[in-house]
Amino acid sequence: MPESDAARPVIRLRPNRGRRFFEGAPWLYDDEIVTDRRTKALAPGTIATLESAERAPLATVTVNPGSTIMARVLDADPEAEIGPDWLRRRLAAALAHRERLYPDPYYRLVHAEGDGLPGLVIDRFGAAAAVQPNAAWAEAMRGEICDALAAVAGVTTIVVNGAGRARALEGLEAEVFVERGDVAGPRPVPMNGAFYLADLLGGQKTGLFYDQRPNHAFVAALSAGAEVLDVFSHVGGFALACLARGAATALAVDSSAPALALAEQGAAAGGAADRFATRRGQAFDVMRALRDEGRSYDVVISDPPAFAPAKAALEKGLRAYETAAKLAASLTRPGGYLCLCSCSHAATPDLFRSACVAGIRASGRTASLVHEGRAGPDHPAHFALPETSYLKALVFRLA
Repeated sequence: MPESDAARPVIRLRPNRGRRFFEGAPWLYDDEIVTDRRTKALAPGTIATLESAERAPLATVTVNPGSTIMARVLDADPEAEIGPDWLRRRLAAALAHRERLYPDPYYRLVHAEGDGLPGLVIDRFGAAAAVQPNAAWAEAMRGEICDALAAVAGVTTIVVNGAGRARALEGLEAEVFVERGDVAGPRPVPMNGAFYLADLLGGQKTGLFYDQRPNHAFVAALSAGAEVLDVFSHVGGFALACLARGAATALAVDSSAPALALAEQGAAAGGAADRFATRRGQAFDVMRALRDEGRSYDVVISDPPAFAPAKAALEKGLRAYETAAKLAASLTRPGGYLCLCSCSHAATPDLFRSACVAGIRASGRTASLVHEGRAGPDHPAHFALPETSYLKALVFRLA
């Protein structure tokens, strides 16, 4: 919650704990903090001063006693005042970085810990923005965040999208609504020479996945004259970028009819409707059906949702990535390109690569790895949090 004139609460590290914090990590878990009755009684989102076990002030943090991540570092200054001015400074720094990267205002404006705003995500769509307050402090200061966003970035429409798994871990309710302005329909987004339609109210996450922008571009550069298969396509991610670079055809596969309808609108907006087709269904089932139909493609992309969103799901998730690689490889022509992606935090780059290679081998194919992609620079990773380097994109050339 916003700070008041009352004395700021203090929380304290347990003796000999907090190693990752001292190495720069901005998270502290509940077993690292002295959790006495006073601390447990703090309201989620409370701003507090973190002290060492010896009572030396260390940082300004936000506290959520109901979360495994009990404290998140907001500022290295133990006396920092967290309020409108502080928010405007952080948002202005984030905006300055994006304006150096992109000529048009379509990007991830705030990427949580990577921008010094832990648990807060903001995607920008021209004059509109979608805000994800995924931590209790951001929910408590939602009004101040939206005020600062409008002042710094000049956006006139703000959607609050609180439907993610991260909110549940913070004890926050799922909700999606228009905070201010008006959302008359999907927002057009120009990217990599293509046009996308982002559904800010009903789409996945904030309506569009900006993190794949550089990987879309790399695969699109391989696609001139190619027949392309884009599996888990959402609103046309890879397919529309490939069509913009001259792909002969593109087939988008997804289980969501609304997402495919937006992909069709995007293809039409880019003048590629006659080269674009969709197929609705569960991805693995559709890939098996295409294989049984004898279909094959010059460029195949598999970009699924997180199969391993947490460590508990890692083994099952890696098996799913291996299956995706096997099926996608079976649909890739000799000399063609196969792009395999993962947005799972728990699947490290090495584990994901091993699963992909196992799947390609199980299909009876061999391949060379020609490219390893990550999220775009509007998704900065925190230097001390490997979890924030979540996106992996591997491009293979199949023999």
